Amino acid sequence: MKLRVLFFSVLRDITGTDEISVEVPAGATMGELLAQVEARWPKIAEWQGSLLLALDQTYVKRDEPLHDGGEVAIMPPVQGG
Repeated sequence: MKLRVLFFSVLRDITGTDEISVEVPAGATMGELLAQVEARWPKIAEWQGSLLLALDQTYVKRDEPLHDGGEVAIMPPVQGG
């Protein structure tokens, strides 16, 4: 399955990009995708406990199944100002 993965805020700085295309096996979950991203950019693991995850603009948990063509957003916690 092919996914569009978006990075926001400090995660954009860590990855050096705001968007990537990722291939995952059928039946993969958000947590499995996150592990793949963390393997590529280990510094993202420092944010592990506080990341916000969305699939097709809806917040989801790590056990959420992914689908082909999905748009995943990985965000640090929202901060006020």
